[in-house]
Amino acid sequence: MRKVKKAVIPVAGFGMRFLPFTKAVPKMMLPIIDTPVLQYIVEEAVDSGIEEVLFVVGQHSEIIRDYFSENAELNAKLENEKYKAFREKVEKVNSIAEYSFVVQDKQLGTAHAVALAKEFTAGEPFLLMFGDDLMFNAEKPVSLQLIEAYEKTGKTVIGCKKVPLADVPKYASVEYDSCDGRIYNMTKITEKPPIEKVKSNLSPLGRYVCDSDIFDYIEKIGRGANGEYQITDAFDLQAKDSRVVALEFEGKRYDTGDKFGYVQAFVEYALRDEEFGEKTLKYLKELIKND
Repeated sequence: MRKVKKAVIPVAGFGMRFLPFTKAVPKMMLPIIDTPVLQYIVEEAVDSGIEEVLFVVGQHSEIIRDYFSENAELNAKLENEKYKAFREKVEKVNSIAEYSFVVQDKQLGTAHAVALAKEFTAGEPFLLMFGDDLMFNAEKPVSLQLIEAYEKTGKTVIGCKKVPLADVPKYASVEYDSCDGRIYNMTKITEKPPIEKVKSNLSPLGRYVCDSDIFDYIEKIGRGANGEYQITDAFDLQAKDSRVVALEFEGKRYDTGDKFGYVQAFVEYALRDEEFGEKTLKYLKELIKND
């Protein structure tokens, strides 16, 4: 079985929920203190053993390209010893992985975005990560948990959590017929089902390891929810052939594509930060006390 060494990150969405900011800047470039959400996602991939990253980009792609590329003028400025700490941070961005880019010129859905990665993946399994979903697990990255599940089963792995029943229509519903610990044998997945048709509260939340045969299934699907080609429809076909499992991963997920989800991520990452943690906690306590 081939090792999972490549990651695909679709980042071509319009970011409607964050307008007007996203009129000019991709939402996944929103900062958590001084680091964009997208960099945290890339670091999760690298900490899970990923060596190559493909960004599926759309409008404003130059911002993402520039961020993950060398900047000679800035590097020259940072040669000054007083900027050493900044230099180390910038060098880390550029050196931790090999980056590639492909343009999704039409917004035709998640499966359409993934299909653009076929040449990049070159018949190998790959990690699929969505830029809205920030994951935190201090002991083992969520993506590494999925990769280990793939190595155990040899099947596509969908990262899931059990969510409140009322929230399932915002995501998708995974049905299964058996489980082995936190690994579920998936039989069906339904994208954004109406609440009266929800049969399971096990929902996918932005992390997947796809076996290379996913592209065969993408070619068979038609337009689904919102008139777009949905990757969940390809997973559903895979499930009919017993080629998918769902992993109930351990860790906290932040929906940074949602305004309040982003606020939660910012505050909690600030509380964990070595420099700002104590200051942030003190500030929040005083704020609550004086409210």
